[in-house]
Amino acid sequence: MSTALFPLWRKPSALPGFGLTMGYTVAYLSLVVLVPLLMVFIKASSLDWASFVTAVSSPRVLASYRLTFGLSLAAAILNAVFGFILAWVLVRYTFPGKRFVDALIDLPFALPTSVAGIVLAAIYAPNGWVGRWFEPLGIKIAFTPLGIFVALTFIGLPFVVRTLQPVLEEFEREQEEAAACLGATRWQTLRHVIFPAVLPALLTGFALAFARAVGEYGSVIFIAGNIPMVSEITSLLIVTKLEQFDYAGAAALAVVMLMISFVLLLLINTLQWWLQRRHSGRRASGA
Repeated sequence: MSTALFPLWRKPSALPGFGLTMGYTVAYLSLVVLVPLLMVFIKASSLDWASFVTAVSSPRVLASYRLTFGLSLAAAILNAVFGFILAWVLVRYTFPGKRFVDALIDLPFALPTSVAGIVLAAIYAPNGWVGRWFEPLGIKIAFTPLGIFVALTFIGLPFVVRTLQPVLEEFEREQEEAAACLGATRWQTLRHVIFPAVLPALLTGFALAFARAVGEYGSVIFIAGNIPMVSEITSLLIVTKLEQFDYAGAAALAVVMLMISFVLLLLINTLQWWLQRRHSGRRASGA
């Protein structure tokens, strides 16, 4: 049989072993990701529909959804703003202690989440280093939703900074100079030249920070206070059900969290792809 009948079926590759490496990749992802997720759905399916709805839509659970996703979104937005500023300063400027600041950004990666939660709770407690300054003003940070927001911001900032830094380092400054020569102000240069180029990377960092915040547990439980209907996150409810041997109920909550997170990340990634394609089209037409 002539090989000309299959010109698109298999093309020769400069790198050998594609079939073996592809098979290994699929098998590894299946064992590490797909099989555990499938087991969660199987365990949740042991509940009938009425029990499933009751487990995932009680007032206490709905309050935990609002708290978890609302604060995760707010923390990711704040990290996107200040993460961009921090990445810009680290890339564009030289100042004393720059290496220390750059290394300090990775601290949430290296620090165990439980240790981070204990440290944050101690710092922002009413008698802590920072919390005691807010106590006379009637602002309580630790053991409130505000404390959860602080913890989620702390653990999500490195994702934005480390995603933006390579893009800003590769950005050609000649584009800024050309915009300035054409009479653009600094704000116009930032809005029309720099920001569109880094927006896909910014959205990636935002999505990573948001995903990390949604699934965070260790750094939150020590500073949250864990008050039902007030400062109780969904991850804590899942652990509580597991401790009560309600595995089906815990799986049901996990399924809802998984589906909501997947839809939100899909929308963010779709928007990122559309913006990147639009920016590439503008650069191609401009060239």
